[in-house]
Amino acid sequence: MRTQVGIIGAGPAGLLLSHLLHLRGISSVVLEKRSREYVERRVRAGVLEQGTVDTLVEAGVGERMSREGLPHHGIELRYGGAGHRIPFEKLVPGRAITVYGQQEVVKDLIAARLAAGGDVRFEVEDVAVHSLESEPYVTFGGERLDCDVIAGCDGFHGVSRPSVPEGVLSVFEREYPFAWLGILARVAPSSEELIYARTERGFALHSMRSPTVSRFYLQVPADARLEDWPDERIWAELKERLETVPGFELATGEITERGITPMRAFVTEPMQYGHLYLAGDAAHIVPPTGAKGLNLAVADVRVLTEALAAYFRDGSAELLDGYSEACLKRVWRAQHFSWWMTTLLHTFEEDDPYARRLQLSYLDYVTSSEAAATTLAENYVGLP
Repeated sequence: MRTQVGIIGAGPAGLLLSHLLHLRGISSVVLEKRSREYVERRVRAGVLEQGTVDTLVEAGVGERMSREGLPHHGIELRYGGAGHRIPFEKLVPGRAITVYGQQEVVKDLIAARLAAGGDVRFEVEDVAVHSLESEPYVTFGGERLDCDVIAGCDGFHGVSRPSVPEGVLSVFEREYPFAWLGILARVAPSSEELIYARTERGFALHSMRSPTVSRFYLQVPADARLEDWPDERIWAELKERLETVPGFELATGEITERGITPMRAFVTEPMQYGHLYLAGDAAHIVPPTGAKGLNLAVADVRVLTEALAAYFRDGSAELLDGYSEACLKRVWRAQHFSWWMTTLLHTFEEDDPYARRLQLSYLDYVTSSEAAATTLAENYVGLP
């Protein structure tokens, strides 16, 4: 079996890459070890930057997102007993975010690929990549897929990145001393926009997925266990951290999903080796505070699509050779923004009273200075 691009991973990066390549007349095969049901139900990111929204719409897979997604034109920073809105419509006119779950993006992309006759294979076993420097191919379940290029879109724990010879890649990483406990709840949002709350008890985030489903996160110790957080404790802690503004009352409801996410940052350089090109979580991970993970994956795919289009159109490898460098500029910018948001809003056990007061002072600066607020807004919605 042969195709032009072998894609490992049917997450947003792999599926979007396959679809964008299809629109350019380039063939691909997508290999995914999980079932279709699993990837369509896997709850992950939900905040889409303006550039991500534009990409999905232009690719013809944004109809349901445009209909059901929730456009937001600001976020609230809540601390010290008050809420401070960051108004996107004033600071970055014409740009916004859209709240639309990653699993919904995946559903839309799978439907589009299958409707176009795309080759997306789920529940494949024993995926391995070979001969990256010369004539690459992928083996899986006793079959062989020959291809010109391999795209590793299989996440942090996938097989693509480990297939690069030892010593080729440089790794930069940081582990944070806390985690996020995230829940989905069958309850209408208590706010029209996202709330980022900084308290002495820790960080909390009020988000949403639809007019009837809310998403919440709590900063918890890095070694926290789900069994130690029954529903009653979760809601009590969310109320403590979010009901800090006069008149605000948090609505509660049935918790339908929960999980604990480690807080870490990770970047590998370069994002390519031979005929292998890494995209999304296979190449980088950011703390979720800045809402950049899915959006970085989409940005990677946009760059890779243009490079592959030039390569298959006229044999030019210039853009492919510069793929990693082009992507890493955005990746490190997103790393910095995510680190900044994380340190701005979370409590650190090692911080003394001076450090905590300094944090509040900087929050005051961000919410009182138009220049500082504009920087936050520009990074949050994503520049073109």
